[in-house]
Amino acid sequence: MLDSIAILDFGSQYAQIIARRIREVNLYCELFPWDAPQEKILAIQPKGFILSGGPKSVYEENAPYIQKFILESGLPILGICYGMQALTHALGGKVNPSNEREFGFAEIESLTATPLLAALAQVWMSHGDKITQLPAGFIPLAKSENSPYAAMGNLEKRYFGVQFHPEVNHTPNGIQLLKHFAVEICGAKPEWTSASIIDESVKRIQEQVGKQRVLAAVSGGVDSSVAAALVHKAIGDQLVCVFVDTGLLRHNEGADVAAAFRNGLGAELITVDASADFLGALQGVVDPEQKRKIVGERFIRTFEEQAKQVGLPKFLVQGTIYPDVVESSAPDRNKADKIKTHHNVGGLPKDMKFELVEPLRYLFKDEVRLVGEALGLSENLVWRQPFPGPGLTVRCLGECTPERVARLRAADKILLEELAKEGLIGKGAKTSQAFMVLLPVKSVGVMGDYRTYQEAAVIRAVLTDDFMTADWARLPYDVLAKVSSRVVNEVDGINRVAYDVTSKPPATIEWE
Repeated sequence: MLDSIAILDFGSQYAQIIARRIREVNLYCELFPWDAPQEKILAIQPKGFILSGGPKSVYEENAPYIQKFILESGLPILGICYGMQALTHALGGKVNPSNEREFGFAEIESLTATPLLAALAQVWMSHGDKITQLPAGFIPLAKSENSPYAAMGNLEKRYFGVQFHPEVNHTPNGIQLLKHFAVEICGAKPEWTSASIIDESVKRIQEQVGKQRVLAAVSGGVDSSVAAALVHKAIGDQLVCVFVDTGLLRHNEGADVAAAFRNGLGAELITVDASADFLGALQGVVDPEQKRKIVGERFIRTFEEQAKQVGLPKFLVQGTIYPDVVESSAPDRNKADKIKTHHNVGGLPKDMKFELVEPLRYLFKDEVRLVGEALGLSENLVWRQPFPGPGLTVRCLGECTPERVARLRAADKILLEELAKEGLIGKGAKTSQAFMVLLPVKSVGVMGDYRTYQEAAVIRAVLTDDFMTADWARLPYDVLAKVSSRVVNEVDGINRVAYDVTSKPPATIEWE
């Protein structure tokens, strides 16, 4: 078993970013709810614990707390924000409301020389409470203008707490703090690599499915493609890939996927045209959650029908990745508020007859791509633009009629063409994801001497490392102008193009 770190989630939307940072330094970790059973947490034989932030106050009734076995384990502990306050509270220190809250950038001053805080001066704070008395055995390591104890430590027990968030990009060199804690203080060996991920996944897949045949749902996205490739490596000809044309795909998606799987992967591929079925089921539906659930159910029903054609396989492969799980607030992971239902997590019907095979379920997008490259998938497939499982339905706000979906598809094609020409998408490009959104909003325009009253399209382009947080991409004005001109002139039914300049949070990357 690889050395690991257990991360306990106290309700933070960004606890998974801590996991992402630990993985980034080639260390295995798992994220557990703060109240997960002892046997489940200790099953990974952690070398130490990291306690996440959270929205509660430790002195509130029914506030999350540190379970007794963690303190009795003798293992190192790092508390972050609420995690630091929970550690203080559990060990007899005092936490009180602060008259001056700290949100945003802050400067910290080291009070005790320690490699843990090396190269840290500017940090990101987000808290309304503060520690007013340290627990016995702790010393102050740093302070800020509003936090007398911005960092603390019990060097003998190897317990540490920081009031700021080292996991976010806004804390320069914060990842070095996490790495020092995990490697130097906990003694964990950084052996989590693409090769180890593949080896472990192959073993788990083989143990789960045995000699039975398996269906793989491939959507044309990066995740489903890498998942299918991983399963194919594990079981070879036992795998049958099924590509469903939902009528909600990007331009030329079907031909691209067929070529990649038949020629590149060498896997058996069945294509199914179910566009009339999906679009018919979505007729008159405008609520995004309902649309996602309809797509999730139709996917499963389509695969159940295909299963009959190939001997009723028990197993279905899906490209579920960790952000899907977190945002759907799956019960086996963190307790963050549900943002939206992902069709392949919370949108699946309860009477589904398949057992899911999800080899990427706890991987981040960048890890998925590294695994895809290590498996030998083509660069075009691994680095293509991310595409949601529900397809264009989550980008076509309002009703997804065939006409509106075709309109969106045409506009999206233009955007990707122009960004590709300028080297703004693909491997090595700064833009992580870009796409068009169609709004059910009409506005007045003028074309020639004629008045128009047509829909608006929105360009969405973001920069991100982990797809859990994202900043909007500063695309060149001349590129935006070219895209806008082409869309308005070439796509029937759109007379206005806008640009989304909202980060995540407060927005999500997709619009629905």
